[in-house]
Amino acid sequence: QVQLVESGGGLVQPGGSLRLSCAASGSISSINAMGWYRQAPGKERELVAGITDGGSTVYGDSVKGRFTIARDNAKNTVALQMNSMKPEDTAVYYCNAVRVVVGGDMYPEVWGQGTLVTDHS
Repeated sequence: QVQLVESGGGLVQPGGSLRLSCAASGSISSINAMGWYRQAPGKERELVAGITDGGSTVYGDSVKGRFTIARDNAKNTVALQMNSMKPEDTAVYYCNAVRVVVGGDMYPEVWGQGTLVTDHS
């Protein structure tokens, strides 16, 4: 079984910074891609940033230049550094892992429970 545990959410003022972390637990052999999604009230879940095991990254248009994703393949962790934050960054942020191999099993997609990020003065 695989679990993703997020940490680092909270309250931040506009222009401030926050760092989210996510750790995958279990007897994991490999994870193809990890990333962060977010869902604001009344909106659909959207991609924030993703990173492959090879280090290729992708960012949502609204966070390019402000957020940075990083991954430690050996520790099965992924972090999201959020700078120059805006009120519209307020959302529940979810950690995501794609094609997680545990022993002889492969989990196509795994989600964390979500962590709330609130940006307001």
